[in-house]
Formats: sequence, structure tokens, C-alpha cells
Amino acid sequence: MTDTSTGSAVVIEDDDDIRLLISAVLEQRGLQVRSAASGREGLALVEQHQPDLVTLDLGLPDIEGFEVCRRLRMISDAYVVMISASADEVDQLLGLEIGADDYITNPFSPRDLKARVGAMLRRPRQLARPGAVTGLGAVGAVGAREDLTDDAPGAAGAVAEVPAVPAPGPASAEVAAGQEDGATTRRMTVDLEGREVVLDTVELALTRIEFDLLVAFATHPRRVWSREALLRTVWRTEWAQDTHLVEVHVGNLRRKLGEDPWIRTVRGVGYRFNPLSVTVLG
Repeated sequence: MTDTSTGSAVVIEDDDDIRLLISAVLEQRGLQVRSAASGREGLALVEQHQPDLVTLDLGLPDIEGFEVCRRLRMISDAYVVMISASADEVDQLLGLEIGADDYITNPFSPRDLKARVGAMLRRPRQLARPGAVTGLGAVGAVGAREDLTDDAPGAAGAVAEVPAVPAPGPASAEVAAGQEDGATTRRMTVDLEGREVVLDTVELALTRIEFDLLVAFATHPRRVWSREALLRTVWRTEWAQDTHLVEVHVGNLRRKLGEDPWIRTVRGVGYRFNPLSVTVLG
């Protein structure tokens, strides 16, 4: 039976058989499907047609799948379903944080894919408020806060388990301004209870991990954080071999904070927060 859903999708998959299978499943959902066998071709289709949904194979021949997702988030707010042969939890976490809405391991059940897609399409995409600073080079502004939460498809057992970083000291604290070379004076407010960050007058659309990273930095101004220490504090893990996760998320956070050097790299050690003008509300 063919569903009565409407909309469009782009399938980015280099395996002919899998591409045809996914296309057939999506067409059963009532979607108009276009397909591509490479990352570049897929990005071109997404930019031209602005689909509602994109399925993305991570093992593409030209561009690495995570990089395709990063670029896709610069041009589209489509739902993204990553499909990969890797069941590695780190890959799933990284995919969700870079901007995917769901992550499916291959081989997969067509019925499962159809159900997941249907659930996403029934859930309205929440848009970031106009004028928000979003850092589209890493994670899409559209739905960044709403979609990377406990309710996001595929997030259970991954992003949902990341705890908030507790704030030390008083419930409300003002971090003194410390302007450095090339920096302008911009004010940031970090609301721990509401899990909101306002830069000047704009609320930033941060993911769960980005917010917890910023809390760790802002509540320990001037501390030099090693990547391993951030893994223990934010991810609550000892995965020392997975420090690349820290680099990815710090890079995403920096882009969303804009040009001012809020986060400094300490060569050979890690990162230090530059408290230009920050208020932390507990």
C-alpha cells in the first residue's frame, strides 16, 4: 500500500541496489524521490530542490559522509537520516551532533526505515528564531536545539544520556570581562536552569553537547582544559582515544560564538576560556 504523505526526498547512496531499495521505500511514503551516487551530486540536488528528507550513506566515493552532512547543513533544514555499516557508538554520536536526525545501521529493515521516516515527517520541524547566530558550518540552525534532544529519533542511548555539567560556586556569578587583542566587547548570559545562552540580545541555538561544553568553560574561566578532562566532564567517559569528538564539538561551538576569541587553544594541552563578559545564572 502507498501512503498518502506528500513531500520530497533525496537519496545519497553509491550502491545501486541499496539506492533503489531506499527510493522505493520513500516512494511508498508518498515522497517524490531524487537520487545521487556521490556526495557532490547529492549536495547539488539538495541545494536545487530543497527536499523535506535526505538519506545519507557515510561510505561515499568522493566526499566523506560526515563532511557531506556538515555541508548539507549550510544549505538545507531537511531531516537527515544517516545510513552506515558502522554500529560504532562514537560514529552515531558524531553523526547526530553534526546534524543528522537519525542514524541507521546497514543492513536495515525497509519496514524500520519507513516507520522512522514516517515518525519524522509527522513531527513539524521547529525553526530557529530569526536572526539567531547558528554557525551553519557545523550544525544546521533549523531545529538544532529541538531535534538533538531526548525526543529526537535515534537519540536514545546516545545524546539523551549526556548529563548537564553542574555549575560550581554561587547560584549566580558574574565573570569579569577580560578583553584580549582583536576582541570586541560582547556580553554573554548562560542560564544553567533554562539551558539557554544569549549572546548580546540573540539566543544561540546550541546542541546539548555544545551547551555543556560552554558551561564547563564559563564556570571555570581561565582554566586550561585538556581534551581528556572535557571527555570526563561533559561526556562522563574515559574514552581517551576519542578526543576527536572534543575537537569537533569545540569547533562547532566556536563557529556559533562568532568572531570573538571566547575559546583559546593552548598548544599541546587543550583549551582555555577567555571570559570577555559572561554572566552565569544558576
